[in-house]
Amino acid sequence: MSSTRDETICHRIDDRVDASGVTPDGAAWLASAGTYPRSTLALWEERPHAPVVLPCGTAFDIVSAPALFGRRILDRLWDEGPGSGPVAAFRGRMLLFATPGTAQRLPSLLRWEEFGRAAAVPPLLCHGTGDAVTVPAPARGASPTRFGSRWLVAPDTRRPWLPGPEVLLWAAVRAARAAVRISIFPPADQGAKVYDVSRRR
Repeated sequence: MSSTRDETICHRIDDRVDASGVTPDGAAWLASAGTYPRSTLALWEERPHAPVVLPCGTAFDIVSAPALFGRRILDRLWDEGPGSGPVAAFRGRMLLFATPGTAQRLPSLLRWEEFGRAAAVPPLLCHGTGDAVTVPAPARGASPTRFGSRWLVAPDTRRPWLPGPEVLLWAAVRAARAAVRISIFPPADQGAKVYDVSRRR
């Protein structure tokens, strides 16, 4: 099979592309992550509403966050930063697509920032080489599965921009600081005596 075959399959699913923006080029990019991209595209041609499991580490890595905290990260990326790459929801978690290598680098950056010390900050799961994730189907009108699998920011090109570990670190730290009030002053000692020094001579 040639690349022409890939393009033909992509164009056949063109009229069923998700309203959130998955295009034939986006589907081709997703499929390129797998060992057999043409088989993935053929599966989507036959079953356009079928989610598929794809390996991480070549076309993308995944940073998985609990839905609420993931939404805060996404808001920071779009409101104050460069935006995001593709983002999907699955089983109550948000999957942020990142540059390959992010899964290896981000955890050490988070530790360096002492990110894990705030108890209210949920852990981020990083999936890279050797891991695989379930991605939503690209078809338009595909209702979310019982696991809530759907695209929030769908891929639309063969080379989508993906955030790297530094960008995601920045967004995660800002999201955490917004979620947890951090004071530079220690909590007041409730048993301390208060003295009025205004009358001191």
